[in-house]
Amino acid sequence: MSHEVVEKNVGLLALLVILVISVGGLVEIVPLFFLKSTTEPVEGLMPRTALELEGRDIYIREGCYVCHSQMIRPFRAETERYGHYSVAGEFVYDHPFQWGSKRTGPDLARVGGRYSDDWHRVHLMNPRDVVPESNMPGFPWLAENTLDGALTAKKMETMRILGVPYTDADIAGAQAAVAGKTELEALIAYLQNMGTAIKTGR
Repeated sequence: MSHEVVEKNVGLLALLVILVISVGGLVEIVPLFFLKSTTEPVEGLMPRTALELEGRDIYIREGCYVCHSQMIRPFRAETERYGHYSVAGEFVYDHPFQWGSKRTGPDLARVGGRYSDDWHRVHLMNPRDVVPESNMPGFPWLAENTLDGALTAKKMETMRILGVPYTDADIAGAQAAVAGKTELEALIAYLQNMGTAIKTGR
């Protein structure tokens, strides 16, 4: 088939482009479904607690992911600043995972345990109290909003369908584990868990 025939027939050109992209995509993507490093959890990875799961939903609701990625690339400039590069096995229980490339603020993939709960509390209420040059907005309403846990068990049941190994006991105790906690406490619990499955020595 000559190039001239393909270039003059828009329908044929579109069909061939779709075919090439499909084959290329299959060759690149399908093998990932069979690699243990991308489908199995890293050693020590635990499902999020009920409070951490609620905190993750607040993190997404408040748009934190818009400015903070959770993906450290395997470059020295990044690993020196943030710690061990991100691996797929850390995120197998996250639906959806929070990888990305947009960083207005620092990457949070390894923020767990780096600061105290009190530091996070102050930072979330008014970031400039601890980071004077920060342009991050404050989230004072999180300290006022309390969780009732009415939907937490349902969220965990859904996550279990997606492959997260929650037990019946985890689900049964979900509402009690979060009821009365503030959204601020839940978000801090989520932040303190981020990136702790891989020990980085930092």
